[in-house]
Amino acid sequence: MGMKLSQFSFELPDQLLAEYPSEHRDEARLMVVNRKENTIEHKMFKDLIEYFEPEDVMVLNNTKVFPARLFGNKEKTGARIEVFLLRELNPETRLWDVLVDPARKIRIGNKLYFGEDESLVAEVIDNTTSRGRTLRFLYDGSYEEFRKKLGELGETPLPKYIKRAVEPEDADRYQTIYAKTEGAVAAPTAGLHFSKHLLKRLEIKGVNFAEVTLHVGLGTFNPVEVEDLSKHKMDSEEAEIETPAVTTINKAISEKRRICAVGTTVMRAIETPVSSMGTLNEYRGWTNKFIFPPYDFSIANCMITNFHTPKSTLLMMVSAFAGHDLMERAYEEAIKEKYKFYSYGDAMLII
Repeated sequence: MGMKLSQFSFELPDQLLAEYPSEHRDEARLMVVNRKENTIEHKMFKDLIEYFEPEDVMVLNNTKVFPARLFGNKEKTGARIEVFLLRELNPETRLWDVLVDPARKIRIGNKLYFGEDESLVAEVIDNTTSRGRTLRFLYDGSYEEFRKKLGELGETPLPKYIKRAVEPEDADRYQTIYAKTEGAVAAPTAGLHFSKHLLKRLEIKGVNFAEVTLHVGLGTFNPVEVEDLSKHKMDSEEAEIETPAVTTINKAISEKRRICAVGTTVMRAIETPVSSMGTLNEYRGWTNKFIFPPYDFSIANCMITNFHTPKSTLLMMVSAFAGHDLMERAYEEAIKEKYKFYSYGDAMLII
């Protein structure tokens, strides 16, 4: 019998939702959950190094968040419209899947103007969902100039739960220090806790790193609305796993090393192209893999993750990895000890 949505419900006090990141990346709090010993410890994130040996592997998601939130004005009425860029459909025709807010004001054929000089115009050409639309951007310059313009006009897409205005520091802090490949509309938040200093210390200790790419979309955060989890459909997200990562990870599997998925996005990416031998294959494509209990993990035997909100697909994956009872206990402890939750929150290491 599969698990039900209601089994992932819990009371989360509003004051535990992190509005700001910790002052220093690697000084967030770290809860260490040991599955074998059934224990919970309280540490700082930088203490992570104590749990790794030479030749262990950390798998990082090197996706880079782009400034996906734009504010424009509707033609004629001048109404202020928020446009959240989700996915580029066609670079040549400048078609994008977007969310618009307020959605009820936007019809097919409407034009939206962006920037004080209104130098960027978009036309609504399709209704994809109740909130979603397809926009065609009208811009005279080259594709590179167009993307530069989007970057100038867009702002860091902080999650909606953060009620404050975006601040200059967010452009840096809502990005991992190893972000390389642009394409995410949300940060792979477990990785936000790594500082240059901590990465260097891990490297000196002999820990190996493997990089994969999974461009985080809003599908990761879409609410589950069915009690029977097997009926929930995840939105697809683009992923790429290249030869160097495959080689590093498969060597660690054969040597029975600790392989740590840094975040739920990494876990989803590496569980997508598993061979019949239980090793990792190269991959380039889309994944809509939804991991919930019970689930047998093939690649990682260790995981770093933030604290997630009730009924989220992220909580379900973590529960599948740690075991549901232990996870419930850890979350009760986190609330009692006032750990910070969600994107800018504290971290958990599951070993």
